[in-house]
Amino acid sequence: MMIIRILTALKGRFVGKDEYGNKYFEEKFLFIKPLRRPRRWVLYAGDVEASKVPAEWYGWLHYTLESPLQKLPYSWIKPHQPNKTGTQEAYLPPSHPIKRKAAVKADKGYEHWQPS
Repeated sequence: MMIIRILTALKGRFVGKDEYGNKYFEEKFLFIKPLRRPRRWVLYAGDVEASKVPAEWYGWLHYTLESPLQKLPYSWIKPHQPNKTGTQEAYLPPSHPIKRKAAVKADKGYEHWQPS
């Protein structure tokens, strides 16, 4: 991880930071290949998880938006939330075995088969 930070300090130009603390960079120098687009990357705050990148920054990283500060034009869009799968905050339906408090009891009219 330290090598990435050193290379970022040498070759990267800081562009901005999102509400999650992720920092976004763009390549400084294009002397070698001036005809290509500058590379863009993100340094994640905390766990490296691609779902932590909000839509504005995702569009900027993939050259869809020129400026990362362009907000999406609709007022009904909810704020971005990272994927919570595998965490304590993950959604589990009520029928999920982890969610159930009591084990499902077998039907009283059923008897297990016993070899004689």
